Amino acid sequence: MSFSIKNFPKGAYIYLENSEPSPRSFYIIHQGQVELIREVIRVGVEQKKILGKGDFFGVETAMTGHKRMESAIALMPATLIEVPHDQFRTLITRSTPLAMKIIRSFSMKLREFDTAITNISVEHLNLEEDPSHLFDLGKEWFKSQRFEHAAYAFQKYLQYCPKGTNVSQAKLYLQKMNKPLVPPKIQKQEINRFYAKGQIIFCENEPGDELYIIKKGSVKISKLISGKETILAVLKTGDIFGEMALLDNRPRSATAIAAEDCELAAINRQNFDKLVKEQPIMAERLITLLSERIWTAYRQLANLTIEEPIGRLLDMLLIQVEKEKVPISSKTTYNFGISGEDLLKMVGMDPLKHQEYLVELTKKKYIELDQGVIKCKNLEELEKEVAYYRNRSARKFKKQQRQFA
Repeated sequence: MSFSIKNFPKGAYIYLENSEPSPRSFYIIHQGQVELIREVIRVGVEQKKILGKGDFFGVETAMTGHKRMESAIALMPATLIEVPHDQFRTLITRSTPLAMKIIRSFSMKLREFDTAITNISVEHLNLEEDPSHLFDLGKEWFKSQRFEHAAYAFQKYLQYCPKGTNVSQAKLYLQKMNKPLVPPKIQKQEINRFYAKGQIIFCENEPGDELYIIKKGSVKISKLISGKETILAVLKTGDIFGEMALLDNRPRSATAIAAEDCELAAINRQNFDKLVKEQPIMAERLITLLSERIWTAYRQLANLTIEEPIGRLLDMLLIQVEKEKVPISSKTTYNFGISGEDLLKMVGMDPLKHQEYLVELTKKKYIELDQGVIKCKNLEELEKEVAYYRNRSARKFKKQQRQFA
């Protein structure tokens, strides 16, 4: 294995937030302490963290090639093991416990990020996931006439809360919709699963013991907040989801719905550890996919620091470009594959109340709607305008800090 030993004096920057990961490496602390500092994300998650011997950092951006998500500073003289991203598979083949440690830490970070995104987006929200909330979810979907989804939530409520206070009401709702009281059984031993467009894969507050890899199709990850659907992500072929419920044994924090006909690979707790130990290629792929998810959540949190709604919409479009690693130039045209309504939902806006922002967005010369789908005709202009809105919000935040200092 071609690992390098790097020594940093006290106070030295190992890398800076928002810098390119050059080289694409991550670090394991052999001696000393390192402090990680986030400045782009100003609220919602831990801004500073101190790491010691045996801890690792920088894995997410090393594995994905995205810009660094924090600054790393040596708090005292530090000796680090530098691991190139292309040596990662060799490392985890020799050290399965390290792979499991990384995966579980990623799960915790994703949970923290997703909770922060929802907390910041919506006020006065109880975020604690619990199967008893499945009944409320079913009621909201029933009100919006999403009867298949409502039936799923009520059936799951009866399954997991057979002595709950709303059992009788859940049964009445299912009778009104002429739906059975028990959900269709899934053959858990089958790794490959097929879901039709619009079908629920799982819903928030439902207990879960599987993660999924998208082999074909796309999946929408959303959360119902105060009766309004907020889209957290639209995942495509090769993406992973559902890992948090599997790894930290908590109910689902969001709902997964097939955005089109899908083929998924389901990995449960029984075969997960075995998979990591016996298939390092799959473990490497899993950690890379989790790294992408963490980076996306980081960017979504950064998006929430932009105060102007139109700036947040433009930044959300840029996130999609960065996620796909599309080269940014004035000559690049990009089809986002999402509608204006979906874009509003992705930043937590109500499509019925905030149409004026969509109108303002489409007045820009480099943005257009083609058969209801958003396109950008000049990615360089998009990036420049997002930078303008980011800088405005950062200046305002610093001014407020000085006033309260």
